[in-house]
Amino acid sequence: MTGNTLRSVELTRVRNGQYRATNNRGGEMLVGATDDQDQTFTPVELLLVAIAGCSAIDVEYITGKRATSTTFEVSAEGHKVRDEHGNHMTGLRMTFDVRFPEGPEGDAARGVLQRAIEQTRDRLCTVSRTVQLGAEVEYARAD
Repeated sequence: MTGNTLRSVELTRVRNGQYRATNNRGGEMLVGATDDQDQTFTPVELLLVAIAGCSAIDVEYITGKRATSTTFEVSAEGHKVRDEHGNHMTGLRMTFDVRFPEGPEGDAARGVLQRAIEQTRDRLCTVSRTVQLGAEVEYARAD
């Protein structure tokens, strides 16, 4: 598949254990597995960011049609474990702290908040749906 369905990023080593991720729009961020106190995200942290960010966008889009939130925070967490299945995450949890102003518009947004969270979990968030459905990942060399 190509065209509108294709999403991609490029990863280039900056130094040992640290990489620069670049998207086709010119966005950049550092990714790494170093213990340095720099501003590098680990791949596991990026997985949590991806799920939280995807879900936040969905929930804000739905509730924002009714009112602009006064607080919008998402906490993402999970446990990195190693067992008979290898390394993986368990207990993934997204916690939404979303508040709206008083009044009819805020009431309307509060009224759809739970449904919006359920929709992002059950069908909207591409990232969490991919994790939940267990997509195959192909690894190849560029010879």
